[in-house]
Amino acid sequence: MSADSPANVLFVVLDTVRKDRLGPYGYDRETTPGLDAFADEATVFEEAVAPAPWTLPVHASLFTGLYPHQHRADQENPYLEGATTLAETLSAAGYRTACYSSNAWITPYTHLTDGFDSQDNFFEVMPGDVLSGPLAKAWKTMNDNETLRTVADKLVSLGNVAHEYLASGEGADSKTPDVMASTREFVETSEAAGDDWFAFVNLMDAHLPYHPPDEFAERFAPGVDSEQVCQNSKEYNAGARDIDADEWEAIRGLYDAEIAHIDDQLSNLFAWLQRTGRWDDTAVVVCADHGELHGEHDLYGHEFALYDPLVNVPLLVKHPALDADRRDDTVELVDLYHTVLDTLGVDGGTPAERGETAVERDPTRSLLSAEYRAFEGVSDPDPGQVGGPNGAYGFVEYSRPVVELNQLEEKAAAAGIELEEDSRFYSRMRAARAPDAKYVRIDRIPDEAYRLDEDPDETRNGAGGEGRSSSGSRTASDGPDDDRIAAAEAALGRFESAAGGAWTDAADGPVSDDSLAEMDEEATDRLRDLGYVE
Repeated sequence: MSADSPANVLFVVLDTVRKDRLGPYGYDRETTPGLDAFADEATVFEEAVAPAPWTLPVHASLFTGLYPHQHRADQENPYLEGATTLAETLSAAGYRTACYSSNAWITPYTHLTDGFDSQDNFFEVMPGDVLSGPLAKAWKTMNDNETLRTVADKLVSLGNVAHEYLASGEGADSKTPDVMASTREFVETSEAAGDDWFAFVNLMDAHLPYHPPDEFAERFAPGVDSEQVCQNSKEYNAGARDIDADEWEAIRGLYDAEIAHIDDQLSNLFAWLQRTGRWDDTAVVVCADHGELHGEHDLYGHEFALYDPLVNVPLLVKHPALDADRRDDTVELVDLYHTVLDTLGVDGGTPAERGETAVERDPTRSLLSAEYRAFEGVSDPDPGQVGGPNGAYGFVEYSRPVVELNQLEEKAAAAGIELEEDSRFYSRMRAARAPDAKYVRIDRIPDEAYRLDEDPDETRNGAGGEGRSSSGSRTASDGPDDDRIAAAEAALGRFESAAGGAWTDAADGPVSDDSLAEMDEEATDRLRDLGYVE
């Protein structure tokens, strides 16, 4: 940390926001005048890579500095355990910490909020105090028990349905103003106590379903009734619902309106920091955790793929050690853990509890360091440093999407559609991505690879037909004949080796719903009180 390093950090995640829908990345609709102004004094990163295409594993990586296979927080193990979080480390170092969001995954029951001095989740279905204490323990118990696992899946599935209902129509109510108000109050309270601070916020408006405030809907989706367009990605992906060009245009307009609303709210927070003299002493990170597909590759949402609209995310950082400029070198969101520690002069690496993994600040992973991504010669390299010693590759992991898969199966069954078991819906995936090429290993269907510099829309698969069947056996392959794609595959192979081997078999189907009958009386009563069982 240099002498002029800011004393405070504001970390903002624009949940589910695509890079190409923002002004700083060339979008021709004025969705983000606030971020456009912010970009004038920030570093804009063109090639930022998310470690996964959905919320839980990405945030666990942001908070631990670990890849998804290391922290193991995914839908097959939907909570973070055994790892010391960034908030725990910063709180122990004397910083006041806060986390505010309306994302159902960022709550005490997933342990992502461990270590934050102040936290609130404005998710409509269950308030934050319900998601802590006994229910947090019950959630872990259910997910550790194979028999009860389907009940945990139902909790999330039903919670998502309730969220969709409560966030629709006249009942739609963005929680972003509440997040912003809590953040301002936290900053004032921290400074009144003489404490420096770290504030983390997640803004959910651009996540399905899209029901933007009228002011923004009228500008970006005039005449569109958000109740009439398809807001359920599982219906489309299962083949139960078709979407024509006009409807896609309407959906994208609503999405743009949601982004514009986020930008408006975030601009107000930035203006308040500037007006109150706090701006210069605050490092600001703005990124997305993942993006969204709107019909590309015949997919809707952010499941079942690792295409660039999902994993090549926006990232803008304001810090005096960084030039107000654009950069086209590879950056991984995992690196932001180290960048925050570096900004605040905290080393990390001390477990909050005995037996936990605690990642020490690594200068080769801090954006502020002259050694950034100079991985060759690192004494104890992590899997990404092994996979890409030249720093050119970002690595992405996608485990089996349990909850989304259950919902997809329900939509397909209702429409009389049988999903292919050897399909992307049941697949696990890993990718190595450089600015020029990407290689995606998939365990049930042929691998995918793309020359991103020549084919940015990822329309020509250069993997040579390589893949695995559901049994794990390798299908016939000629292999990639492009040198850069071959280099990406080699980098992925090194990463997989360091991670304990390639994924060659997918998990079996979901357990039976009969597990409801096997729950103990207390757990059943608790679920009944919450409305999940009758």
